[in-house]
Amino acid sequence: MESACPHLGADMSNAEIEECDDSIVAVCPWHRYDFDLRTGESESGLRACTYNVKVVTDRSDDEEKVWVEGPDNGTQWRLVELRPVSEDFADPPPVSTAKTLPNTATTVIQDEPLVPTERTPSTLMEWAVVILNTSNPTLKVERTKHAVQLFRTGRLTSIGHKSKRVPLPPAVPPRDDNYTQNTVDPRKLGKRKNAAVMLHALANIEQWAIDLAWDIMVRFGSSHPNIPQAFFSDFTRMALDESKHFSLLVSRLAAISPSTPYGSLPVHAGLWESATVTSHSLRARLAIIHLVHEARGLDVNPGTIERFRRAGDTESVKVLEIIHADEVTHVTSGHRWFTWVCEQQGVDPVSTFREEVRRGWRGNVKGPFNVEARETAGLSRAFYEDLKGEMDFITENTENGRQGSSSDSSPSLQVNYERD
Repeated sequence: MESACPHLGADMSNAEIEECDDSIVAVCPWHRYDFDLRTGESESGLRACTYNVKVVTDRSDDEEKVWVEGPDNGTQWRLVELRPVSEDFADPPPVSTAKTLPNTATTVIQDEPLVPTERTPSTLMEWAVVILNTSNPTLKVERTKHAVQLFRTGRLTSIGHKSKRVPLPPAVPPRDDNYTQNTVDPRKLGKRKNAAVMLHALANIEQWAIDLAWDIMVRFGSSHPNIPQAFFSDFTRMALDESKHFSLLVSRLAAISPSTPYGSLPVHAGLWESATVTSHSLRARLAIIHLVHEARGLDVNPGTIERFRRAGDTESVKVLEIIHADEVTHVTSGHRWFTWVCEQQGVDPVSTFREEVRRGWRGNVKGPFNVEARETAGLSRAFYEDLKGEMDFITENTENGRQGSSSDSSPSLQVNYERD
């Protein structure tokens, strides 16, 4: 069965399976809609997409393999995603009593509980703000796992984005002291020279990515009350993925370089600076963070993986391959919701994207591009070829009192990016 409920987009992987007369039904955890697992039909009148699944013996190697029927609409379909996960991110997640991330020397959570005892969050928006204000990365990961599970199983009172009292996200998510004292200007980081430095830098990006997934929901949810609930399903999954990526990278860092635990090497906040630039517009946020930053990750990931493979670090290769497969789906989600916003506003997605990049990015978006991964995520060449940002020029014009080209009312910002 397709993994999203056709009612409001709930994740059906947490559906209850029940026997009903002569059939078996999956019951959505959000609103208790039932769907026949064979036909997809529901007593509500809705119908979920179901596909015939068989275990067959492959004559070429005599191995039993799972065969899944593709959608029958005359088009060719191909497998685009395998999602291996670590045991720490099983669904539902196991109850964790550890005070550190697996195999790491990360600072202990101390006495702060997983669920805040004061003003205990009851909506997804409240959990988002709690997680954004959690400075300890270990606790941030554990709270993300907990909140996503509550959301997926329908145990939150609501998403909360339509409330008159939606909590406000922090301007900048706080960080532990050891992280803060090591934050430097990205231009002073230099080139990544060894595996430990690379893993540390990647983990830093993933910690910011956790915050970005929560921030986009709470910052823009209330200003787009008609946004489908599937939006929140997509970005809670993304938050969980980024938490998994962070944990896997920190574990590898501890394994290969115990003397440099996460937080002990220089880091930068360049990714959050892009979030600040786009804090005025959901459309701009999706364009810059998900269709530029994350899409550029698809371009460079294969080279990074190959570098670890040449060094014989097969465990890090496995981690990076998991991350790359997940990131393709993140760009897919970014593309899906960017085109949704464009449809709501009656504008062309490609030309609008290129204009957002012109206003919110600095310099050329350089290749070589991972064309296959970008196409899998929905990005045709028209999105990214000959793409250039002019943010410096636009900001300078605004500061000099001349009219800038942005149609949004946004403040002038000075932002430092890590240059290629």
